Amino acid sequence: MSPHSPILPQGSPRYAAIDALRGAAMVWMTVFHFGFDLAHFGLWNQNFRLDPFWTLQRTAIVSLFLFCAGFSQAVAVQHGQDWTRFWKRWAQIAGCAVLVSGGSYAMFPTSFIYFGVLHGMAVMLIVARLTAGWGPWLWLAGGVALGLPTLAAYALSHGWEAWAPWLNGRPLNWLGLVSRKPFTQDYVPVFPWLGVMWWGLACGQWVLARRLHWMQRPMVGLFAPLAVLGRWSLSYYMLHQPLLIGGLMAWLWFAGR
Repeated sequence: MSPHSPILPQGSPRYAAIDALRGAAMVWMTVFHFGFDLAHFGLWNQNFRLDPFWTLQRTAIVSLFLFCAGFSQAVAVQHGQDWTRFWKRWAQIAGCAVLVSGGSYAMFPTSFIYFGVLHGMAVMLIVARLTAGWGPWLWLAGGVALGLPTLAAYALSHGWEAWAPWLNGRPLNWLGLVSRKPFTQDYVPVFPWLGVMWWGLACGQWVLARRLHWMQRPMVGLFAPLAVLGRWSLSYYMLHQPLLIGGLMAWLWFAGR
């Protein structure tokens, strides 16, 4: 799971409220990943793959990140971001996705991350940019995207079984139209998650057009540092797990475990 830095044109205003929301998601993600790392090293008996307490949290965290990403696209489009600026920031996200794949392969060679949240975000941001002009139809498109995986899973077990090997295979399972989820450490396919980004984009357009004052309120108290953290989301994401894992490995070494 991960956030991304908002793709905004130079000179665009920063809205502390969306930065704080992203920062809160990052803190939540860090707690989640620390628990996962403890379980991975045998220091805590938890099942992060099957226990609903953890799987539901993962869904909520990823949803929050993608919603913020869609909202940030609304800001970027409203303030006239050009494609050159978009592709420059997009390349940073895509490059980090490649690094995540390489790093996860070194640690989990049989379940490395080949289409996690950064990979999915790289694809979905292009779609969001191209569909930003859909206006209110984004709400409907988001609902359809959220429902497609359930419809596909039903179809692949009720008459369309011949398609299952193709859609479940790695070349196509990044779409999310599968009858079984692949074995990987992070899996954020285009469907249903594009629906969450579309809803974030639609919500951002509505707020910027009708409730701009909501976004212009200053962040105070604990919200202020969360807003600062939210501005450095991609850098934070790329560093937090290596630091957590490295710290745990160092502690295990010093403890002789």
